[in-house]
Formats: sequence, C-alpha cells, structure tokens
Amino acid sequence: MRKIFLSMFLLLCCSAYINAQNVVKGIVVDGDSENALQSVLVSVKNTTTSKATDVDGVFNITGIINGNYIVEIKLAGYETQNFPVELSGNVVDLGTILLFKDITEDQDLSLITITDDELNDDASAADNISGLLQATKDVFLRSAAFEFSSSFFRIKGLDSGNGKVLINGIEMNKIYDGRAQWSNWGGLNDVLRNQEFSNGLSPSNFTFGGVLGSTNMNTRASQQRPGVRISYSSSNRSYQHRAMATYSTGMLEDGWAMTFSGSRRAGIEGFNDGTTYNAYSLFASIEKKINDNHSLSFTSIFTPNRRGKSSPNTQEVFDLKGIEYNEYWGNLNGRKVNSRIKEVEEPILMLNHFWDISEGTSLQTNVAYQFGKIGNSRLDFNGGANPSPTYYQYLPSFFVRNDDLAGAYTARENFENDGQIDWNRIFDANITNATAGTNNAYVLYEDRNDDKQFTVNTILNTDISNNITLNGKLEYKRLRSNNFAEVVDLLGGNGYLDINNFADTEAQKQNDLQNPNRVVSEGDTFRYNYNLNSDLVSVFAQAQFKYNKVDFYTAANVSRITHQREGLYQNGRFQNNSLGESEKLDFTNYGVKAGATYKVTGRHLLDANVAYLTQAPTIRNSFSNSRENNNIVENLQSEKVFSADASYIVRSPIITSRLTGYYTSIKDATEISFYFADGVGGDNTAFVQEILSGIEKKHVGLELGIEAQVTPTIKLKGAASIGQFTYDNNPDLYLTSDVINEGVFDANGRSKNYTSNLKNYKIAAGPHKAYSVGFEYRDPDYWWVGATTNFFSNTYVDVAPLTRSSNFYEDSDGLAFPDYDLEVAKELLQQERFDDYMVVNLIGGKSWKIDDKYISVFATVNNLLGTEYKSGGFEQGRNANYRQLREDKSLDTPVFGNKYWYGRGATYFLNVNISF
Repeated sequence: MRKIFLSMFLLLCCSAYINAQNVVKGIVVDGDSENALQSVLVSVKNTTTSKATDVDGVFNITGIINGNYIVEIKLAGYETQNFPVELSGNVVDLGTILLFKDITEDQDLSLITITDDELNDDASAADNISGLLQATKDVFLRSAAFEFSSSFFRIKGLDSGNGKVLINGIEMNKIYDGRAQWSNWGGLNDVLRNQEFSNGLSPSNFTFGGVLGSTNMNTRASQQRPGVRISYSSSNRSYQHRAMATYSTGMLEDGWAMTFSGSRRAGIEGFNDGTTYNAYSLFASIEKKINDNHSLSFTSIFTPNRRGKSSPNTQEVFDLKGIEYNEYWGNLNGRKVNSRIKEVEEPILMLNHFWDISEGTSLQTNVAYQFGKIGNSRLDFNGGANPSPTYYQYLPSFFVRNDDLAGAYTARENFENDGQIDWNRIFDANITNATAGTNNAYVLYEDRNDDKQFTVNTILNTDISNNITLNGKLEYKRLRSNNFAEVVDLLGGNGYLDINNFADTEAQKQNDLQNPNRVVSEGDTFRYNYNLNSDLVSVFAQAQFKYNKVDFYTAANVSRITHQREGLYQNGRFQNNSLGESEKLDFTNYGVKAGATYKVTGRHLLDANVAYLTQAPTIRNSFSNSRENNNIVENLQSEKVFSADASYIVRSPIITSRLTGYYTSIKDATEISFYFADGVGGDNTAFVQEILSGIEKKHVGLELGIEAQVTPTIKLKGAASIGQFTYDNNPDLYLTSDVINEGVFDANGRSKNYTSNLKNYKIAAGPHKAYSVGFEYRDPDYWWVGATTNFFSNTYVDVAPLTRSSNFYEDSDGLAFPDYDLEVAKELLQQERFDDYMVVNLIGGKSWKIDDKYISVFATVNNLLGTEYKSGGFEQGRNANYRQLREDKSLDTPVFGNKYWYGRGATYFLNVNISF
C-alpha cells in the first residue's frame, strides 16, 4: 500500500512539473486606440483555468496539462476571439491581441428588454425567464428566454424560486417568497452585462444554487466597458418609451474606476388597457484598486417604479370586451386611472472587498443593505357596493342564471359600453356621506411591505492544484419586514371606519381592539399591522476537478433559518392569538450535489448531475393568515427536492446542440391560497385561506437546442421542450377563516381536515410542450434579420384543490348529496386544457461605425400574426360543492367560470443606440 501511495505521489509531482512548463501569455489592447485593456477574461475552454488581464493588458496562464486547447479572449462590448494552442511543456506567446468593439452586440437587447417587459405581471414565470436573458448563449435557454417567455413558459416547469440570482456574490432572492424581485434593478441593462451563469445543477463559484441554476451579476466599475452609451427604445408592450445613458471610465492610472448609469421608462398604457408605467433607474459603482492584491468596490442601485396591473378575466368578459380589457381602471377627469398600482422603491447598497491572496487564491467579502417599500393599491368598500365592473352580479350571466333576460340584456349593454370602475359614483357616495356626517363608503389603500435586509458573506476560491479548485462561502442574512395597510386616498370623503363589516359581533368587527371604531385618514395605518422577522446562516463548500477526459464536482451546503411573526394589532376575530410574538419557527436544511462531464472527443460531451436538498418553507407559506393572527401552518416541514439530469452536447464548427433529459421530485411542499368559497360545509359563503400541505410534485422531460451555421451568413436554429409536470400524491388540506363557529369552522376559525385528490392532475406551469424553429441571416455589412415560428401545447388551468376533496360531495350533515352522480362529477372535475397555438416572431437590425462612434438600430415584432391564446388561468374556488358547480356549468356562460390570462397580440420593440 505504501508503494502505491508513493508511486501516486511521484506521478502527481511529475505531472505538476510538466504542467508547470506550459505557459500561455499575451497582451490585449483596444483595436482602435491600441490602449491596454484591463479585466479582459482569458480562459482555456473545457477547463476551469482563466485569468483577467492586468492594468497593462497582460495575462499569463500557467499550470495547464498537456493537450490541444482553445484560448478564449472575451470582454463585454468587444468581439470575442479564440486561439488554438498545443501544449506539451512549452510556452505559447500570443503576442499583442487586438480586440475590436462588437457593433452588433445590441441585438441582445431584444432579449434583455424582456427583463423590463415582463415585470408588469405578478406571475413567477416571468421572473423565471428574466434570469436567463443575458446570462448564457445556450441554444435552448435563449429560445426559452426570447421565444417562449410571453407564453408564461417555465424552465422544467419549476417556479423561479428554484433559481438563485446574485449581484456581486450577494443573493437577491427574497426571504418572503424565495423569488428575485427583478424590478429592483430593472432598466440597468448596460451595467448588468457581466454575468456568470450556471445552468441547472452545474457548479457555481458563488453559491450552491438551485435546481434551475444561478446567475451572478458583476457590477465592478473596473470591469465595465469604458466609454459612453446612449439609447432610446419604443414599444407597445409594458412601457412606450425608454431612454438610457451609461458612462464608465474603466480603470484609471490612479487606481480609480467609476461607472454611472440611468434610465427612464414611461407609458400611459401598454398592451392592456390602463396599465400605466413610470420607472426611473439610477446606478453608481466606484472602485478603488488599493494595490495589486486588494480592491474595494461600492455599488448603489435605486430603481423606483410604478406600474398599473392588469386583471385576469372569465371568458365571458373577454368575449364582451376583447383581450386588451382590464377591469382595474376607470375614467376620472378625462384620464384613465388604475386602482391597482404596484409601486417598488427598494434601494440597494453594496460594499465589496476583493483580495487576491495568491495567484490561485482569492477571497471576496461582501456587505449589502436593502431597504424601502413595496406597495400594492386597491379599493376597499365596507360601506358601499362592490366597485369591480366584473363583479358577478353585474354581468349578463348572473341575470340569465336567474331567468332575467331583460336584466341580462341591460347588463350586456352597460358592460360593452363602459365596463370600467365608476370613479365619479365612488366620489359622489363619499361626498354624500361626508355631507351627512358619516364615514366613507370607499377608500383607496395600499398593502405595504417595508423591508430592511442586511447581508454579509465571504467567498473563498482557491486552486489547490492544477486540476482541483475549492469554493466556499459563509453567509448571514437578517430580514425585518413591517407589513400593513395604509390609506392612500379618501376619494372625497372625510374618514374611513376601520372595521370588518362581515363579522358578527361588535368586538369581532374590530381590526384592532386596542383602537376600536377608529376613523382613519390619508397616510394612516389600518386593517392589519405586523412584523415578520427572519435570520439565516448558511455555509457552502464545493470541489471541482478538471482532467483531460473527465471533469467532475461535488458540493454541499448547510443552513439554518428562523421565522417569527409579531402582531401589532389585536384583531377582534382572534383576540388571544394576534397581538405579540408568535412561536419562533426554526429549520435546519442541507443540500448535496455532484456531477461529471465526460469528453468523448473535443466536440462530443456527456454530462450528468444529481442533487438532493431540503428547503425551508418561505415566510409566505409558514403562517396561515399572517394579516390577522399568529397561526402557524400545521405539520409544517421543509421541502425535499431530488433532481437529476443527463445531457449529450455537440460543439462542432457547424453544429452546436444540447439534448437533456431531467427528472425532479418535490415532496412536503406547502401552498396557501386566498379566495371566497360558496358551499363550504353546506350553503355558507366565506373568505377562506386554503392550506395545502404535504404536496408531492413530479417534473420529467426533455430539452433540445440546436444551431447549424449552414453558411458563413445563415444560421438555422431550433429548440424543443417536452415535459410532463404533475401532482404525485393526494395532499392534506384544511381551511381557515375569520367566520368563527359557522359551517365547518370552529372557535379558532379552522375547518376539519380534508384530503385533496390531486394525484396525476397537471401542474399549471405554462406550456408543458414548446417548440421553436427559425433562421438568422447576418450580412458582412453589419445588418441582420431573423424569424422564428413557435408552437405551444399542453397548457392547463390551475385546478381548485377544495373541489377535489370530500367537501365537494358532502352536504352539511356530512353525508353525500342524494343526487350525487359519479360520472357527472368526473366531467365537472375534468381539468381544462387550453388550445394549442402558434406564434411567429421577427427580428432585424443594422449597425454602423462612424469614426470612433458605434450606432445600431434594431427592431423586433412578436406574435406577428396576432394569434389570440390563453397563456394561463385558474379555476375559481367559489363553487366548492357538487350542486353549485353542476348548476353553474350547466349554463351556456358560467357565472363563476375559470379566469384566464391571454397572451398579447402583435407587439413591437424598436431600439436605437450610440456608443463612443
């Protein structure tokens, strides 16, 4: 045994000696000015070896094992260059390398704009796509980002919380729901181009990551493209106009580097009616190079934005008003005023220290503080009629259901001729009440989240040998979140009574027993007020091994997180369980993953990854109704996730492709939904919180991306995603409500336990199948044009779990309805599958170089043929039992039909920019 170890030791020493003789060096300069370029990334493909050029543009790479390689020279804003080298114990001097600015790079803006474009939607699918836009040139992922995103497509059918987004090594996913808030840095495309992306389970130098991988955006001023960049964009998607300007000094002789960027996005409305858009973005990054080993970087980001929301609607509403219709707005003083405004103001401050301890070892330490507010406005009406123009009692179907055809005709006429919020009636009602000395019937208020989050971490990367790299990270994160409702506008009245009119007793009506019958004014807090506190500590370690024929890695992480609610109001429905601190929730989680890449040849690779991890429930899914009480979700557990994938990759001069098969299993997930339900425990109606726990899901499928450079100017491309995403068990379900001691609810507002029969139902995750074929022509005279045809199928509505439980067929006495018919029930509970559809997209542009200035123009047209399609939707939980659902679905137009989102019709994006 000793001889074996001695032989291996001598072999390694010999190998290290031979590898030490292999050197690749050179100098990189600007092709026009011939000035040295700092921070150019020089990497040896198919290895982890890379270096950045110093202030003189010099790079020197050592420690590469013998073999044939491609050395890639890459810097944002410049054309990437590749040099073949043969190493056999020799020195390769590439000499002076000229990098020329890439005047066609702005085609990528057609993708980047989706980051801004999709922010108007609250659906997580949009966020899921956003992280891919600038991060990778993978054929499939680019198709998912650009071609599939408008259809609410989800990579592998997974929520965006399964991917991690970082800025300078600091994770930006929210503790509240696990998702990244992309609007916190929207409109800063120019300064967020430097990114490191890890696809799926593949290793990252900054984080353990998630099943969907990770993206780290580097904002260091020294690594931004020097110069000035100004652009203007016009669109009819979310905003109508965007102006952006960026200035970067690069690294100056005195060791300072600075970058400043700003943008303005605005629009009276986007594709949907009444969706106003008003956003500013400001960015500053200042870096000081202390010496050759130490640099300090400060980054500040502030992107205040306001945008009007658009509504999901029933098919009845779309048939009457069209797919642009939005119920949330109404005319006031000659302009469209949206009642549902989302406003985000969360500045980010970062301080980063970069320490090159030695040639192969670096330590990055980061501190970040994010604070501010997220507000979502809406109307409240404890003394008036429902102001929603699509309230079911205002629509024709309600009158038809009650055999009032004359009423149905009138309702149809009124809705087609107007069908918007009647702001004048709301003001008149409040003014009348004020004159009579009574309180408002209506008020406009905002649901607020005021967060303060502090993060500190340190990241170590070290090459312990020529073939082995170690990565490690230690992180602490602290969240303090104040959540409350605030009066925005009294709408002509003199005060609003802070009570819940739907409760029975005077005590139960009080939202805060400490201040009963309080009349609130603009700027006052009311309805609810509580804090959410979380603390997270995590450790991550990873080892990567790179050899001639095989690369492999293994990684692990351990974390501990606590959640606690602190009620600031004593709610009248939960007098003994709303004020003060809740029980503190404590979760310890871990993850392990490993993977390997086998290089069959330099052009054919096999890649496989496997992971098992646990994830603590988010704060959102930890408290059953955090606005009113301290109740914790029962039997709350961490999610268990198992994921595996295998890929075949081809990289030839003509064809680039990836074929991946994947499998992901999720167990012990928890979901909470809020809605009005009729027929809960019989004939009662209640606003309920539906807690679904112990959920198991299965995601399995194939991904294919392929590009063929058939001529020097023509490229053919295609992508396909074939997946099946299903519930894999029958999870537990119970309801909570502030309707106490009525129907199925006990003195604590809790229902009995149910089992929801969801197994084999499809998960609403956008199209389960998506295909894209297209071409791109790039002329040597710097103009280009491309087109793609995209096909989507197997898109499903999100089912209502309560209707798949015993509540569906049980009467108030606990026995089955006497008229219950099993075959009719199966038909009623059939999950809706949307129609398949096709979308055609076009892109084209032209670039010029005039002296030292670079000008480009490009345009995209999405959904050229104006195809109308449902991109998502959900069943209304209102019809919670067999009789009511049967009666409703027997109508030609159901009163409580499914609600849908429609994709946009034909839209365009035009961009002009100049850089120098």
